[in-house]
Amino acid sequence: MAKTYVDTSRPHTEFLATLTDVLRQRGAEVLLAPADGAAVLNISADETGQRVLSVSVRNIPREYEVYYAVTFSLTVGTESLIANESLVVTRAYTYDETQVLAKAAEEQILRRALADDLARRVMQRIQALGATAAVPP
Repeated sequence: MAKTYVDTSRPHTEFLATLTDVLRQRGAEVLLAPADGAAVLNISADETGQRVLSVSVRNIPREYEVYYAVTFSLTVGTESLIANESLVVTRAYTYDETQVLAKAAEEQILRRALADDLARRVMQRIQALGATAAVPP
């Protein structure tokens, strides 16, 4: 993972920004194009959204769930180290129509926290792969 190319169709997401920052912090060179001998981290899905969890008696949303989901794989050369693996994280928050701006800001903060959490989980998965590869049989 010293040299890593991140292959994605959505290059400007919160998850990708956090993931590339984490890779750089851990000493990896994040490449702009694939190169020989470099690891390729393919992000095939990078999606976020929200769902209504509960409504009031007047059918007004009272609680939402924000979710962030990614699917990734890792290859080095012709060897697939991690096949497509999906991760999903969620958080719930209450909604108050009298505080629309504050709740919109809260939702954005939650999305960013979810993206950060997913980036850490992807890196933990990659590190776990490295730890098992380092253990002699």
